[in-house]
Amino acid sequence: MYRLIRGSRLAALETAAAQQDESAAEIARLHATTTKLEQDARRTDHAFDAQLRTQAEAIAERLEAVRERDAARAERDQLGAERTQLVAEAEQLREELAAARAQVLLDAEDRVALRALLRTARRQENRADRVYVLFRYGALHSVHATNDAAEEAAEAEGAERSGWTSPAPGAALPSAAEISWRIQPLPLGTSRA
Repeated sequence: MYRLIRGSRLAALETAAAQQDESAAEIARLHATTTKLEQDARRTDHAFDAQLRTQAEAIAERLEAVRERDAARAERDQLGAERTQLVAEAEQLREELAAARAQVLLDAEDRVALRALLRTARRQENRADRVYVLFRYGALHSVHATNDAAEEAAEAEGAERSGWTSPAPGAALPSAAEISWRIQPLPLGTSRA
């Protein structure tokens, strides 16, 4: 079965088909444009993301550089303080060394003087002919080479400095137990029978 179509109708159908073809072509162009725009947007997003990552990495590197700089400054300040302290200690050690050197020189001079005195004393050495015996309330306390040494020993034990007297010539001596401190010279090298 065939259908008969009029010419005007055919023309209208052909026009409608052409318009549909144009619409389909326009839709295809719009679809291609949309696809291209979406691809461009994705590329732009990727480029933007890459740029953001690059900037974030640069900021992180700058922050690390700032941290390192601050740490270096803190270390520099600490080293400066330690250096100042070491300089002060070195100066103190120099002063102590100078004092020690001076003391060594004085000690050497003292040794020289002591040797000279010892040589002089050895040359002039005389044997002592007596000793001085220190008594406390009549009991032997100590024996000394000189009267002054015996007095100093008694004073070190509490005797009064001004308490030393000599009995008047010919006067009777008090009992030894009555006198708190007494010095008596005793001759050496002699024996009593």
